[in-house]
Amino acid sequence: MMVLSSRLVALALVLYVTAVPAPTGHIVHEVRDIIPRGWTAVRRAEPDMVLPFRVGLVQPNLENIEEYIMDVSHPESPNYGKHWTPAKVASTFRPTKESVDTVRTWLVESGVASERVKLGTGGSWIKVNVTIEEAERLLGTEYYVYQFGEDESHTHVACHEKYHLPEHVSKHVEIVSPTLHFDTKPRGPAGQWQKLGSRDDASASSNSSAHAIGQPGFGTSFPKTTGTVQGIIDQLENCDEQIVPNCLRALYDFDYYPLVPEKNSLAIVEYTPQAYNASDLDIFFGNFSPSQVGQRPILYSIDGGYLETEDGGGFYYNGESNLDLQYSMTLVGPRQPVQLYQAGDFYEGASFGNLLDALDASYCTFEGGDDPEFDATYPDPHGGGYEGPENCGTVSPAYIMSTSYGYTEADLTPAYEQRQCAEYAKLGLMGITVLYSSGDYGVAGIGEACLDADGQVDWFGHTFAPAFPVDCPYVTAVGATRVNPNSTIFEPESACEQIIQSGGGFSNVFPVPSYQAAAVEHYLANYPPGYPDGTYNTSGSRAYPDISANGANYVVAVQGEYYLVYGTSCSSPVSAAIFSAINDARLAIGKSPIGFINPAIYTPEFMAAFNDITTGSNPGCGTEGFYAQPGWDPVTGVGTPNFVKLLALWLALP
Repeated sequence: MMVLSSRLVALALVLYVTAVPAPTGHIVHEVRDIIPRGWTAVRRAEPDMVLPFRVGLVQPNLENIEEYIMDVSHPESPNYGKHWTPAKVASTFRPTKESVDTVRTWLVESGVASERVKLGTGGSWIKVNVTIEEAERLLGTEYYVYQFGEDESHTHVACHEKYHLPEHVSKHVEIVSPTLHFDTKPRGPAGQWQKLGSRDDASASSNSSAHAIGQPGFGTSFPKTTGTVQGIIDQLENCDEQIVPNCLRALYDFDYYPLVPEKNSLAIVEYTPQAYNASDLDIFFGNFSPSQVGQRPILYSIDGGYLETEDGGGFYYNGESNLDLQYSMTLVGPRQPVQLYQAGDFYEGASFGNLLDALDASYCTFEGGDDPEFDATYPDPHGGGYEGPENCGTVSPAYIMSTSYGYTEADLTPAYEQRQCAEYAKLGLMGITVLYSSGDYGVAGIGEACLDADGQVDWFGHTFAPAFPVDCPYVTAVGATRVNPNSTIFEPESACEQIIQSGGGFSNVFPVPSYQAAAVEHYLANYPPGYPDGTYNTSGSRAYPDISANGANYVVAVQGEYYLVYGTSCSSPVSAAIFSAINDARLAIGKSPIGFINPAIYTPEFMAAFNDITTGSNPGCGTEGFYAQPGWDPVTGVGTPNFVKLLALWLALP
């Protein structure tokens, strides 16, 4: 637990009682109940400091987005598989002229010169640089400089507790930035961004930003290892000790020869400084898929993303990407190309927002660069990094995308998470399947931290800490299972409790989606966890994971050696390879890709096509977490895939 000096504590207490009343006619637009762990207000921000003020406009029809996506994704819908074009998505959710005019008029009538106000790319944001004094007057709030711990070089500017908007403006605004949010990376000396990926520490600190997601050891889903292993055993009877591709093929009845790989697409997402090592791919292929020696993923560089890390890498720099690519590429085989979305340079890094910018131009936040409150800014404003323009709508999304990175939900703000979650729904409308690892800390957050009674991340807390983006109802969350010790692949797996614990739980931000409501209700009614009120959200919220796959004892080549690797980082790319094969089979007979799969997999017919996991739990926060039970559970979801059964069901759909 961070201990602050008495001077900082005393100053913080003073700051918290010096609120300025909101202007007449203003209402509270957004509230922050707590400051993220480790940060303390140290002084009022200077009145003449300039802020990159951004107003995110309400996107119309978002209230209908679940209805839209169910219409094209539920097996019983007459429009199943009739996915939307990007143009239809953009036009349906583009902010209205009324919203643009209302916000612009408010700013001008408040004293901001009209020529300073600009509408951003995609029409979703209004951009204007303002001073602290102007921002405080516009929002009826006070801005402070916050410091992380006692390190005076780690500071951040944000407003205090809440901000206000005129009532007639508020209904047109989704979020204002910078305001309450701490989704930012601390600045180093002289205001420069700190270089990502310090070799001095293989575990990133909790003050990493939304665009430091690739930091070694950071996040809810960073693979763990017990070290190197000598003597690779490619025998099915040894899958309880070493998982290799043949184990997974046997576990999930997965044997497929791609028919139309030129029509199909599969992408693995990585964030710098994580990067694969080419020679390690060939070592792995040499053992498990010799015909793929020399084969590489197709690189899509996003905002300066590149392949090789500095200083030779190692497990904490190559392990994640090596794992993802070695298994996804081997399982789909040499005929099916695998794309690599490598996001961010080594200095600025990248966020999920930077990725979404590249996939959908309408998501880009404003002209000339991303929102620095949340995302890495390109061209690199501080020098030394990627100097090209930000990638905005430059990548056509693959039909299947797998990501093995995540945050503790409480580290970000609901407004930020909700806006991003809506973008995943839009991808689903276009026929894209988005998979995320569910996390490796059971019911706890990053580094096994939980929440206190106020919902703040706390190493000594006892309230479960859900993760993001896996809590978004429009992604498919993938948990982890294991072959039990001294068991075979022909016996049921259990929830992974070896080295890592399969992440799962209930969101504190997103409500339960309609496709999942019956499964969640069945679990809570028949297998109530029995924890005291307040231990987890019981108010009807999005639950995860949705599915699972093996996540223990993977053999992965890293820097010329084989490591035993554990994590939901294993589960997601393996699932992606299986679903990609189903897409190939559907595309080969002229049908659409499977798209957003959650409404299908929660139907009784599809649930029966998964291997139900009924043993194990996901401990955390001083508890045994949740228990795997018959049917869906917040440990392993609906279970692990049976490829043959799922293929038959999806081929039968329109």
